[in-house]
Amino acid sequence: MVPNKFALLGCALLLVMSSGCPGTATGGVALRPDGTPGPEKCPEESKKAMSYLRMFVGEGGWVQIDANQSSARTITLYEGPIESVLEDNLGLLESPARLYGRVWTSGPQATLRYYEAQPMKGGAKIPICAVARLGFEQLRKRPESKPGTALLDSSSAAVFIVDEFR
Repeated sequence: MVPNKFALLGCALLLVMSSGCPGTATGGVALRPDGTPGPEKCPEESKKAMSYLRMFVGEGGWVQIDANQSSARTITLYEGPIESVLEDNLGLLESPARLYGRVWTSGPQATLRYYEAQPMKGGAKIPICAVARLGFEQLRKRPESKPGTALLDSSSAAVFIVDEFR
């Protein structure tokens, strides 16, 4: 019975890895011509979890953008996964929860979308939909940013709950 489970798992993994779906290299998000992420629906599971936690669309707080570069004067973001630290409570999610998401570095600013939150007092990860916003130019890339990176002058940014990524 165990070998059958491994065979089934291997087949499933192979199927996922070999799919020709657009966006598989970008976390499943279709990219615009300039390399920035396109629209993406917020899953119903995330909407339901955010409602339970009183995290309503437009509600916001502050994050340290990269948990590994907190309070640094200048930070470097790399294209791909990111872990941020919530500085303010967001609904019933208490700081310093962790927010997990993805960074895109194409275009004049970094784009950050968050898909999960991890409360620091225990419990499972919570599906969410949130974005870091460009306000006060926190996410504006410095001109010397190399491809695949974003050099930022701020280690913190405003984060907001959304019902859809646009």
